[in-house]
Amino acid sequence: MKNGRLIAVVGPSGVGKDSVMEGLAAADPTLHLVRRTITRAPELGGEDYDAVSVEKFNELSAAGHFSVHWGAHDLQYGIPASIQTVLAGGQDCLANFSRSALLAGDTAFAHFCVLNITARPETLAKRLADRGRESQAQIAKRLAQATKPLPDGLRVMTISNDGILEETVAKALSLLQPVRA
Repeated sequence: MKNGRLIAVVGPSGVGKDSVMEGLAAADPTLHLVRRTITRAPELGGEDYDAVSVEKFNELSAAGHFSVHWGAHDLQYGIPASIQTVLAGGQDCLANFSRSALLAGDTAFAHFCVLNITARPETLAKRLADRGRESQAQIAKRLAQATKPLPDGLRVMTISNDGILEETVAKALSLLQPVRA
């Protein structure tokens, strides 16, 4: 049996990574959504995640609980090492990733590719304001990082999420399907 792919879903804050991932999983139930561990309060919503304190995150990291982890936006994020078992079973996995952690992901996972989601700056600004998780200063900081480039040497598929979500999901599926063969 061939190992599954870890599909790192990246893009600037507010681009709709979680919505696209949920749409992909609904359209293709063979895709597994990776549940990250984050040092974010549980009531802030958004994606389905395991909320932990910074101290607990550091303990988990030291114990080898994560295949990949990184810090961004004053938070810590981790991809659980247990996902390796799902991949070994041949299932493709979607994980919300940081662009800064892509090279570490490429090293950690045997079959690694990137789904890069983009959107216009005005789309991002509206979505960030609408979700209500960040202050205006935090939104400005996230928007300033929106055009951060991806590292070279990775297998990257890029789609725009400025329009209708269903259309974005359909485009993403068409990009991901041929790669399975």
